[in-house]
Amino acid sequence: MTRSVLVLNGPNLNLLGTREPDIYGSETLASIEATCQNRGKALGLSVEFRQSNTEGDLVDWVQEAAGSFDALIINAGAYTHTSVAILDALLSLDMPIIEVHLSNINQREKFRHHSYISKAADGMICGLGGIGYELALESIAHRLGTLKEAK
Repeated sequence: MTRSVLVLNGPNLNLLGTREPDIYGSETLASIEATCQNRGKALGLSVEFRQSNTEGDLVDWVQEAAGSFDALIINAGAYTHTSVAILDALLSLDMPIIEVHLSNINQREKFRHHSYISKAADGMICGLGGIGYELALESIAHRLGTLKEAK
């Protein structure tokens, strides 16, 4: 049985590949999504990617996840450091949640060191670029028990 994972991406992640490549790398969000679709399939997971620059969209999608998905991966972008609304929505979920950041937020500006998302997440992967999403999928597959199907 294929399990489903929702991958949410916050503000400015639609600019990956052109926005500050020295910090975020040269991969585009579309290329990260394609890689995750392939990796997810190999792990027995269906993967749905979404991106919005709007906080309310992210809150709505988190709430929608409760009845439609088995797990959630979230890179909330700058909302990581500011959004109690996204945190509250995440706290309502009863499913694995992995927080992902392309850059190492702990090596960046001081205001980026605090993550509201972390309070709701089972784990955080940061500083590894796009491969962080793949590692999050591996963690989800392990938690959902689909890893054995990938052999």
